[in-house]
Amino acid sequence: MNQSTLQELTQFRREVDYFLQQHPDSPLSNYQKSRFTGLDYYQPDEAFVFQTTLDFFPKDEPVVEMATSTGDTRHYRRWAKFAFEVEGQAAELVIYSDPWGESLFLPFKDATNGSETYGAGRYMDNHRPGLWVHGESLIIDFNYSYNPYCAYSEAYSCPLPPRENWVAVPIRAGEKNFE
Repeated sequence: MNQSTLQELTQFRREVDYFLQQHPDSPLSNYQKSRFTGLDYYQPDEAFVFQTTLDFFPKDEPVVEMATSTGDTRHYRRWAKFAFEVEGQAAELVIYSDPWGESLFLPFKDATNGSETYGAGRYMDNHRPGLWVHGESLIIDFNYSYNPYCAYSEAYSCPLPPRENWVAVPIRAGEKNFE
């Protein structure tokens, strides 16, 4: 990674740690905040930064119900899919949008879940760095992948990655298990 990109990622991770420890909207309990020393991340690795082409779903793609960690459902549309390769193994993921196509959401599971990373999967979205869309082109930096709030507290209801977003490859980038 070039120095500028590494500095941006490092600064973003510091901001996330500060939010988790100091902000009133943090998902951490007061007890967790008192013991919090920062999240655990994989070392930044440019092997997990991809520029690829998006394959868009039709605009009239029906709304899908995504199960959550608490048994509820959330509504999304399949927005686009993209292919990439990790350690010589092909993988494909679907990016979802809210029903109006304004917010993008990428929930995924990979070969690290349950051992190195949160068992229920990790996320990326267009409200944080790491997922940049330019027309039909996507730049995705898995170094920004993060745990859902339910990794920190059972009080949260988090969408679970649908089966089509379970990949067999290990994505050793981004946030690790929360202890």
